[in-house]
Amino acid sequence: MTERFRVGSTAYTKDGRAYTVEEVDGGMVYCSLPNGTETDFPEESLINETEWASRSDGQEDVIYSRIKKSKAYSSSAAGINGSAAKKIVQRADSLSPGILDYTAYTVAISALKESGHGDYIEHLSIIKCRAAFDEQPPVARLSALAHVLDADAKILANVADHGDNLISAMLTQGITPQIKAFEDFCDRPRK
Repeated sequence: MTERFRVGSTAYTKDGRAYTVEEVDGGMVYCSLPNGTETDFPEESLINETEWASRSDGQEDVIYSRIKKSKAYSSSAAGINGSAAKKIVQRADSLSPGILDYTAYTVAISALKESGHGDYIEHLSIIKCRAAFDEQPPVARLSALAHVLDADAKILANVADHGDNLISAMLTQGITPQIKAFEDFCDRPRK
């Protein structure tokens, strides 16, 4: 049974969190995260690299296609200047690292729940969610960011030419109600 996990290989939890295998002993897999945090799991609760790769079942293209059509992307507010939207999204990314990845992932989760594919959430790739986000026009990206921050997209667009302090304060105010989820998300490896 210990053949499933080799020292130095990657082991995945069912929610997609990736760990480096440090030791396998007596049915237990001792792992670590890139930040040095160590933990252990019963072997049967983990998935090895081969098993993880085989989980992709052709439904993936359909899933990410649905994500790209999320209400958060399609409900972009009319009358928002595209260049202002692009500017505020870029500044949000630099002022609050991880906020756009979090936005893309949160939108993906909502889209899957709305479409009845909630069981696929544990298989989501943050990288692919972000790619779906980046494919959207600037106004749709701003709309998604505003949706996650529970903010008005027009107000966000209107502060595009203001100072970093105002924009940072708006981002902080919007993310504060979900700060624990955001911080936990930022600690996750990008897969």
